[in-house]
Amino acid sequence: MPVLLFLLDTSASMNQRSYLGTSYLDVAKGAVETFMKLRGRDPASRGDRYMLVNLEDIPFGIKAGWKESHATFMTELRNLQATGLTSIGQSLRTAFDLLNLNRLVSGIDNYGQGRNPFFLEPAIIIAITDGNKLTSSAGVQDELHLPLTTPLPGSELTKEPFRWDQRLFALVLRIPGHASVEPDPIGGVPSDDSPITPMCEVTGGRSYSVFSQRMLNQCLESLVQKIQSGVVINFEKTGPDPPPLEDAAAESLKLGPQPWHCCHKLIYVRPNPKTGVPIGHWPVPEAFWPDQNSPTLPPRSAHPHVRFSCVDAEPMVIDKVPFDKYELEPSPLTQYILERKSPHTCWQVFVCNSAKYNDLGEPFGYLKASTALNCVNLFVMPYNYPVLLPLLDDLIKVHKFKPSIKWRQSFENYLKNMPPYYIGSLRKALRIMGAPNLLADNMEYGLSYSVVSYLKKLSQQTKTEYDRLIASIGKKAVAEAGIKVRWRGGGISLAQRRDFIQQLQSLSGDVPLVPLELNPKEFQGFHLALLNKDLKPQSFRNPYDIPRSHLLDQLSRMRRNLLNTSVCSLRGHDSDQLHSVPIAQMGNYQDFLKAAPQPLRDADPEQPKRLHTFGNPFKLDKKGMMIDEADEFVTSPKENKGKRPSDNNMTGGGPKRRRCMSPLLRLGHAYTPPVSPRSTSDVDMSDEEVEPHPMVNHLHRNHCSPERSSDSDSEPQENHSSADQQDLQYGGEEEEEEEENGEQVEVEEEEVILVDGLDQPPRYLSPAALKKHIHTETTKVNNELRTLITREIRKPGRYYDKIFYFLKQIQGTLDTRLIFIQNIIREAARFKKRVLIEQLENFLEEIHNRSTINHVDAL
Repeated sequence: MPVLLFLLDTSASMNQRSYLGTSYLDVAKGAVETFMKLRGRDPASRGDRYMLVNLEDIPFGIKAGWKESHATFMTELRNLQATGLTSIGQSLRTAFDLLNLNRLVSGIDNYGQGRNPFFLEPAIIIAITDGNKLTSSAGVQDELHLPLTTPLPGSELTKEPFRWDQRLFALVLRIPGHASVEPDPIGGVPSDDSPITPMCEVTGGRSYSVFSQRMLNQCLESLVQKIQSGVVINFEKTGPDPPPLEDAAAESLKLGPQPWHCCHKLIYVRPNPKTGVPIGHWPVPEAFWPDQNSPTLPPRSAHPHVRFSCVDAEPMVIDKVPFDKYELEPSPLTQYILERKSPHTCWQVFVCNSAKYNDLGEPFGYLKASTALNCVNLFVMPYNYPVLLPLLDDLIKVHKFKPSIKWRQSFENYLKNMPPYYIGSLRKALRIMGAPNLLADNMEYGLSYSVVSYLKKLSQQTKTEYDRLIASIGKKAVAEAGIKVRWRGGGISLAQRRDFIQQLQSLSGDVPLVPLELNPKEFQGFHLALLNKDLKPQSFRNPYDIPRSHLLDQLSRMRRNLLNTSVCSLRGHDSDQLHSVPIAQMGNYQDFLKAAPQPLRDADPEQPKRLHTFGNPFKLDKKGMMIDEADEFVTSPKENKGKRPSDNNMTGGGPKRRRCMSPLLRLGHAYTPPVSPRSTSDVDMSDEEVEPHPMVNHLHRNHCSPERSSDSDSEPQENHSSADQQDLQYGGEEEEEEEENGEQVEVEEEEVILVDGLDQPPRYLSPAALKKHIHTETTKVNNELRTLITREIRKPGRYYDKIFYFLKQIQGTLDTRLIFIQNIIREAARFKKRVLIEQLENFLEEIHNRSTINHVDAL
């Protein structure tokens, strides 16, 4: 899970404009968003953690840390403003301390017990700055200095503020104010000469000098490729150079230090594909021999200094003995090894002072080119493996896991010269081999009791500091609660008198007043309270501190404060400024409601409570409304228009509201309400009162499908009744769900023709009105059928029965139906439904044939 920490320069110099028309700070914000988009293309970016730090003092400079979400990160990024000094050194120290905050708790560094490359938390710090002079309250600095003091516990155990899995990259913006005519430099992006560049190189990173937007995008793509899981190691040559090859170039025979003699590069620690976590067995030894009597641990360097000997050696591997293999980042050292083209030999690696009696130490692994000569690998083996591996080989092949006395003596001599912290790794390796009893369980690891207790104490202190810092992130700096009264000493000027206005009037001769005595010492240390909490006190001692754009406003305030005698308190804002709200906060109505005083109780709580008018002023609180079940259905005919009456046969207590279904989903084209069971009074009624409406009969006669014969007149009625039952059942299920959720769902009801009461059209319509009414109903039905059929066509699969069921409900003349079907065929062709197109063409031809037969029969 890599950590990506962005350090943005928010000094005032970031307000300068580039030829793009935006400030440097806007360019930096856009670069962060572009980087996140490029990184998001990699599936491995799901576990990324983003942090944001600017140049403010701690903890206000930490905008997004360990606990903040991605949304908080983006909000804080957009709200950054360029004000203040260029204190990059302090902010870098804050960034490193933030990353190292949890390392002592998790035990990643493993102080005094070897460095485990597979225990890592890779982090990349991306600093975006303008490369100007470093400024602080002490003055201008030419070099980058990180503070030596830090509140982080355990920082004294490492010499540098960073760790071996943390790298710093800097994007130094050099974009000019005017577009440059000169082309961008060919090749890679050059490094910058700003003070942050040496810090980048020390951590294993680099800086980029950015002159255009194209170069910035190129740098961001390069940075995305730099996100690798690995640790940085210093490789240094010890001993003589290797003998030159026969076909070596003359440049390789130069005397003196070569670039490959000392390299500061990364070794890739690949995670396990199954678990996603790196797995390893052997540590890199410490640069000291652990003493059990020492009360403290010597500080270690952030990057281990590994020395390699150029003497060719035989690579040693035993089948059952585990080893670790790490690939080296391309460097002059890897290029030199690959040019020698000797994949069957290796160079041993050492850590100075790791052995008990040897300054150089014993070999703990070797460098070897891959068989394909495309990379160089670092093999980490057991400490002093040239002695241990032959012993283990004899144990397996010769002694068959039954060691002799001589073998045990040799093994015990090896253990005496091995660092004690290797015991745990060796015990695991012997267990894998099948010899778990070779090491005694009571062997010590080499750390004294005082060191172990000190590390535990540091872990607890770090946990406390971690909780404190996490709680402080996101808090704003506390502003002064009022204007502090200061006593500057000396005589009192005329402008400082309370009766200054009266003195001015007395000078003009209007109001002669006796001057009052004023004693400012009496109010020394007091704070003048501000009625308006949002008002910031302006204590401009120097007129040059006032921004140029605010000069006129400030003059008007000063004039008002000077000449206004009716108000005793000073006005720091204009009257219109008191009601001004930033656009970003205009929609934040909930905070306004919380700050508003508690309203009085309603005089009539029975009335439905009207919500606030922010948004829809006609919205009512329906949860508080009481509905009378009896009054719900006893409404006027006007209110009941277009709504289906409820079925009295439905069980479950009172009547339920049900959803009115569209007329298209029923076989009948005119709406007929469900028949309620007759009461005894209904049975006595004559049949003349139940006479059907002539309009309904007319629709049934003229708008039935042509394929229906007189013999099958009873079929539509059966289908209609079954469809109504299905509708009732479907509607009942929906009603039960709505009642379970406790909500009242408002549904747009379809306009239908009622056959009841006062909603009937005139009993006898004129021919023109009747024709217009039929045409309107036909168009409405066909439009809804087109929508339903199009929805079915877009569904996947080859189930087309519903489509042909809807096609049989088409209204209108023969030409209208033919045009309708042809449009449906075009819609099916859009979605390449070949089988459906063939069936529709057969259906169209069948309608043609039937219409021809009916025409001949009529003749």
